[in-house]
Amino acid sequence: MAAGFFFYDLETSGFDPKFARIMQFAGQRTDDALSPVGEPVNIFIKLTADTLPDPDAIMVTGITPQATLADGVTEAEFLKYFYEHVVKPDTIFLGYNSVRFDDEFMRYLHYRNYYDAYRWHWCDGCSRWDILDVVRMTRALRPDGIVWPFSPDGKPSNRLELLTKVNKIDHFAAHDALSDVNAAIAVTKLIRDKQPKLFQYLLDMRDKRKVAALVQSGEPFAYSSGTYPSEHEKTTAVVKVADLPNGQGALVYNLRFDPTPLAAMTAEQLADRWRWRKDRPADQPPLPVKAVKFNKCPAVAPLSVVDPDSQKRIGLDLAATQRHMQVLRTLPDFGAKLLAAMEILDKERPQMSLLANEQAVDGQLYDGFLDERDHDMMGVVRASDAREIGTLSPHFHDQRLSGLWPLYKARNYPALLSSEERATWDAFCAHRLLDGGSGSRMAKFFARLQALAASPDVPAGKQYILQELQLYAESIVPSDAAEA
Repeated sequence: MAAGFFFYDLETSGFDPKFARIMQFAGQRTDDALSPVGEPVNIFIKLTADTLPDPDAIMVTGITPQATLADGVTEAEFLKYFYEHVVKPDTIFLGYNSVRFDDEFMRYLHYRNYYDAYRWHWCDGCSRWDILDVVRMTRALRPDGIVWPFSPDGKPSNRLELLTKVNKIDHFAAHDALSDVNAAIAVTKLIRDKQPKLFQYLLDMRDKRKVAALVQSGEPFAYSSGTYPSEHEKTTAVVKVADLPNGQGALVYNLRFDPTPLAAMTAEQLADRWRWRKDRPADQPPLPVKAVKFNKCPAVAPLSVVDPDSQKRIGLDLAATQRHMQVLRTLPDFGAKLLAAMEILDKERPQMSLLANEQAVDGQLYDGFLDERDHDMMGVVRASDAREIGTLSPHFHDQRLSGLWPLYKARNYPALLSSEERATWDAFCAHRLLDGGSGSRMAKFFARLQALAASPDVPAGKQYILQELQLYAESIVPSDAAEA
């Protein structure tokens, strides 16, 4: 039996978990009945001098770098607290879009600070879940008892602040992490109370083995995802067409579309159709294929749950899906060609510049699992206090961990740096902030501040945030750049 849920939310300095940073972590433990257990967690994490925040992100959250420096803790201090007070056996970690956003930031945070990036999600009976896709499938298939919002343009919307507003749920400060946590708990309770069977089913389906069994059955199934259009309530019928090479997921085909026009295409042509294009011709719709990752808690269910009312609501013609399914079964090489097309696209993705190992190492979490021989030394680093860090010289087999060491020390224990280490850290920060000397990153930052200051969409009450960002950037800009 699960000990309960831990709802959490982050506010970050940007949107890329490789290089943006967590500025606020908030969470609340609940029991199985979704009643709060204990006091909420609400912690600021200090921003370090190698990170230039995204002005647009800060305008949303209102959390300035100065606030984190005044009231926050280091990343290493936060993780020690996290494991002492938050990670408990049989906890289900969840949030609103947590799997795709918050969990990724937490994984990179763990990796940078010598923790296993994944263990907190599976050790001692722990697991993870995501309420956003639960909301999507509930709206599409079992919407009764809940008021569903629309965006200003009239399209269905599942934004948390809109969902709480139309259901008269207290959400006093949207985009404050703790307020968002409380709102997510309330929305979760609303769905559980109004649609308990679907809620329990999706809770059980957070198990990747159950997801894999459904997807790999070869039968069509219902799938709710942000990839699909809002006019279909983000939900469609799909079927597996190929296993992903790593065995942790599958490519699925959207059965709304007739696969006949794709049958004769080569892998190169399929790749071209798969590419995202803003100016895509109307007669060349994007490829109706996407990957389902078994460990990302996708909202999937047998197609039998799509009752007549749901079919009408999401505009799904089951007779057409069956016809399209029959066509797919006559295309035995279609899956192989899709995998070849995916490989073509993977090779096109820009690779991280390896200007120096320390410059790239922050983003190398997914370059492979860490060497098991390094686990003990990682534990030594984590357990070391400030007195011990100053003289510690850890040896690692994995070069990524070696590359992280001077960064870990500088970010968490800057007072311990020698003059040589300080010079190296300053050079690292200058390289990162100035894009290796071009200065374009810093220039774009100041240009964006000016644009926001002149924008009528920025209220007078938020102008101080722009001033704070200006002062912060000036405080960390390398001296040679400032003089230029």
